[in-house]
Amino acid sequence: MATMIKTRFERIPLDLFSQGKYELIDELYSSDYVDHTPMPGLPTTRAGVKPLVQGLRTAFPDLHYTVDDVIETGDRIVHRLTASGTMRGEFAGMPATGKYASWKEIHIGRVTDGQVVEHWGLIDQLDMMVQLGVIPAPRRTPVIA
Repeated sequence: MATMIKTRFERIPLDLFSQGKYELIDELYSSDYVDHTPMPGLPTTRAGVKPLVQGLRTAFPDLHYTVDDVIETGDRIVHRLTASGTMRGEFAGMPATGKYASWKEIHIGRVTDGQVVEHWGLIDQLDMMVQLGVIPAPRRTPVIA
């Protein structure tokens, strides 16, 4: 059974990122929000959220998130997500490839008074970049014991 907190914060990947509902930024992120794993060049504050979403949605106009797991404990909420999209625009200095990719993400938020005040994230960027054709797949070398 989903709690109100779980349902509220699923709006970040499903409504803000997947649908571009930017009005949710002020509602869901505290004015003193701190991102501990920001994209390079973006502010670590709430002011960095909108350009992050805009950049992703420009690069991946069909960006879609699926919530795989939500864990809530104390003042923390954890999302395990699957993101996907077709790279139609430049992103983080990489030119558009026109290729579709699907990748995994894990995000941890600290919540106070119904808003995210801190964020930590982990994105499987290697898998994404291999699928987009930006880098070759790593070779596997057998290890002889």
